[in-house]
Amino acid sequence: MPSATLPELFAAQVARTPDADAVVFEDERLSYGELDARSSQLAHHLRGLGVGPEVVVGLCIERSLAMLVGLLGILKAGGAYLPLDPDYPPERLAFMLADAGAPVLLTRAALRAHLPAHDASASMTRIVCLDADWPAIAQQPATAPATGLQPQHPAYVIYTSGSTGIPKGVAVTHQQCRQP
Repeated sequence: MPSATLPELFAAQVARTPDADAVVFEDERLSYGELDARSSQLAHHLRGLGVGPEVVVGLCIERSLAMLVGLLGILKAGGAYLPLDPDYPPERLAFMLADAGAPVLLTRAALRAHLPAHDASASMTRIVCLDADWPAIAQQPATAPATGLQPQHPAYVIYTSGSTGIPKGVAVTHQQCRQP
């Protein structure tokens, strides 16, 4: 699959080993099939919020199974994920979200107080809590949505540290993720 996207590569692995452990974190684990279903449900939810190719989605959460579900759900919706460290100052998070033009931010309810101020009347980022909002997300189909995602679409956006001035974002495509 030389020109496959990351979700296509993941789907191929799910087909080969649906019951094998995909991820283990502390005392929790998800099989490939479980991770596929949960991330697909999130992808459908994100599609309903307008996420698709070329749309950046922030992911501000601690290392956890939910982090991987969020990352894969963003990719399966066709979006590009923007990793945001919960330990960053709110001003830096606000800058990165605004600069990347992220209309959606995935996080946990406990982290909301640390996030930048949210202005619902502006074209500000919509916050989705992977824990508190999960009952609604879980109502979505467990199969991946069609997105029209292509290898040249961005997979993620990473920011420089900004140590020499303003941080700069760089988009990395699905195709670039696969190059040796």
